[in-house]
Amino acid sequence: MSKPSRTASARLRADYMRIKRDPVPYVTAEPLPSNILEWHYVVEGPEESPYAGGFYHGKLVFPMEYPFRPPSIFMISPSGRFKTNTRLCLSISDFHPDTWNPAWSVATILTGLLSFMVSNSQFIQYSFHSPVLFVISLFYLCQRTTFSKSFFLSI
Repeated sequence: MSKPSRTASARLRADYMRIKRDPVPYVTAEPLPSNILEWHYVVEGPEESPYAGGFYHGKLVFPMEYPFRPPSIFMISPSGRFKTNTRLCLSISDFHPDTWNPAWSVATILTGLLSFMVSNSQFIQYSFHSPVLFVISLFYLCQRTTFSKSFFLSI
């Protein structure tokens, strides 16, 4: 496990406190207790979106040089929007370090991810209807004990 810089640790702790005070709508996020550089998030499908009723688990992996370098963003559970367990190609991720802005916070990253997830785009991986996405997401997540203990208790 990589040890974060003092700057990264301080910034991620401050971002965590800010998210606890002012949560990102539809998103819950927590760093691993043993590694502040790895955060797990859950997107609760917003009403009036194809994801309504579902829960979509992913992770953010921050570099030791955060906030000067962007995180890797992954979607772990099937969402129909993103390929699972693969780095997401987003302007707010390490796929595009040239577009990264060090002023962006964890809340900014999660807001951008949610916005992209629910946007109408030709790049949607599957063309499922929302009831199917909901069932797939819950079936997948209910099989993961660690996820259930960490997130379903707080949602």
